[in-house]
Amino acid sequence: MSASAIGDELGARGARVRALAVLRVRSRALAVALLPAAVAVVLLVGGATGRLSGAGWGTARWAVTGFAVVVLLVAGAVAAVIARARPALSPTVGVTEQAAPDLYRLVHDLAERLEVPAPSAIALTPDCDSWLEDRTHPAYGPERDRGPDTGTGTRTGVGGESRRQRARGAGGGFRLGRGLRGREEERPAPAAPVLVIGSPFLWWMRVAELRAVLAPVVAGTGPSAHPDIAAARRFVRGLDAAVAAAARPGNGPVRRLALGFVGRVARVLLRGCGEHASLMERGVAAAASERALAVDYGLRILAQEQVGLAYAGWDRLLTRVALPAWRMGRWPSRLDAGVVSALTELSRRDRLAEGFASRLGERPACDLLEEPGVVDEAASLLAARLFHGGPADTGPDWSPVDWQQYPEEVVDRKWRTEAARLHRVLDGMAVRPAPGSVGSSGSVDSSGSVVPSGSSVPSRSVGSSGFPGSSVPSGAAPGDGPRPRPGFAPGAEPTPAPGPTLARVMDHLSGQGGPAVEAGDALAAGISAELAREEAAAPRIPAEAAGGALVHWGADPLPLFPLQPPRTGRELLADHVTAMVCCSAVDTAGAAPGLDWLDGPTLLVDGERRADLGARVLSLVEGGDAEPLRAWLTALGVRAEKPVRLV
Repeated sequence: MSASAIGDELGARGARVRALAVLRVRSRALAVALLPAAVAVVLLVGGATGRLSGAGWGTARWAVTGFAVVVLLVAGAVAAVIARARPALSPTVGVTEQAAPDLYRLVHDLAERLEVPAPSAIALTPDCDSWLEDRTHPAYGPERDRGPDTGTGTRTGVGGESRRQRARGAGGGFRLGRGLRGREEERPAPAAPVLVIGSPFLWWMRVAELRAVLAPVVAGTGPSAHPDIAAARRFVRGLDAAVAAAARPGNGPVRRLALGFVGRVARVLLRGCGEHASLMERGVAAAASERALAVDYGLRILAQEQVGLAYAGWDRLLTRVALPAWRMGRWPSRLDAGVVSALTELSRRDRLAEGFASRLGERPACDLLEEPGVVDEAASLLAARLFHGGPADTGPDWSPVDWQQYPEEVVDRKWRTEAARLHRVLDGMAVRPAPGSVGSSGSVDSSGSVVPSGSSVPSRSVGSSGFPGSSVPSGAAPGDGPRPRPGFAPGAEPTPAPGPTLARVMDHLSGQGGPAVEAGDALAAGISAELAREEAAAPRIPAEAAGGALVHWGADPLPLFPLQPPRTGRELLADHVTAMVCCSAVDTAGAAPGLDWLDGPTLLVDGERRADLGARVLSLVEGGDAEPLRAWLTALGVRAEKPVRLV
């Protein structure tokens, strides 16, 4: 027997032993629940036969019988809740066999080479990971045989009944090792689990690399087919689901009390079998890994490098590129295709990644799909819902965007929205313009707007693309307007706010009219408060109402997996000042918004990306030193005193 076969047998044997230990915990719990009933039966039989007669025995008999009935009712209720609790399903995009016949053929050939049952279905997840998921829990009811969830809220049948029957039949023939064959292996095996594949793998990896990466995952269907392991997993998942149901908000007082008791019982049982379940899963993974050694082992080592690279590119794409679009109410519809562009750009910049781009000449794994664009769009929408939150379908405030339109429809709009927010906060703080901050190209009219020289048409007030006017509404009584910033003389007439100019922001942050540190802190606090009000006003979508792939995740509000922790006030201020600089450069120096696949929104000057802006903005925001930024603006020909267009 080969070393891999011996390791496979030992790992599978250990997994089954631990599965039996988990099931023993379940049996002990059942025995504890039945113990009072057993004592009551003994007392009742003893009384009926006359062996346990007398007043004392009669009292004990009825007391124990009543207690046993209560215990049985409580145990039955707890068992019913655990059995009916719906374990969470991973949000996925279902892929039918008709939509990806080559992918199904690859997986089934791989299962045949590994001599394990083929997965019952294939689904994609917007993550860089792959696993097997059991979707046969009785709590799912008739839905469990209808295939995986799709990103659009519908369910797609995969493989047909005949394929599931073949999977069940194949599962019965899997042997966990010598000494474990017998009557137990003749029991009908459960349906094979669903194979969940990370969607970025399909676009970045080549076909051979994907097969090598999936080999140990598919090999896990063998241990999953064993009845003891499957029963132990269902028991543990039911306990997890019961604990989650008890902790779910929104339950009424009575329901919360009842579920709280069930949750405590489930936690006790989980503590009793948690270690055994963990060791069982380790044994299953060890058995699957040993079994997969015979399939593409050498290529798997190289493919694991691509797994790490895909994860790095996917993380950068989500946090730097997709997140700004999601915050603008747009979701990029080709995220997986963007991974290829991001990693290709990384290969061009990083000498450590040299040679990775040469793989692009081989057949990509996404060619195994009949319509890669449709699948990519569904996975992109699901990623937006999971990592940011949003409706299940497109709408006026939630629409897809192609990469070609990303700079104009996302980057430019993001900059101008943040610049408008920055000036609204300045207006609310009653920030005065520094003397001479409005250049000779314009003057301030009575409404606070900038009027170009020689023009008799006043500029528009705050609107879709106009300039903000005075922060004090017309007709308001003295003192009703915003309070002046510290450092101004009390009782002075408020000077109308200038137009949305970069010079106004730079003068305020550099300390003209007050201490620079206090000015930056006040502006950062104002921006944070403004953003908090906007987020509070935005509707929150509960996961249970999002439909489809999120229905089994309960009532937790979206996003389920936020990408970034809350940003500090200074970070928000730096972003808004950067946006204001970019708007001024676009409007006065002929620059253009652009997309960098690794860093997200970027400023293009003469077609070249300018990556030297961040340090100069931080110098202004953190230290109040505007000179580095002024020199940078002068070199590019940016007119800081000219008003910019806002949204």
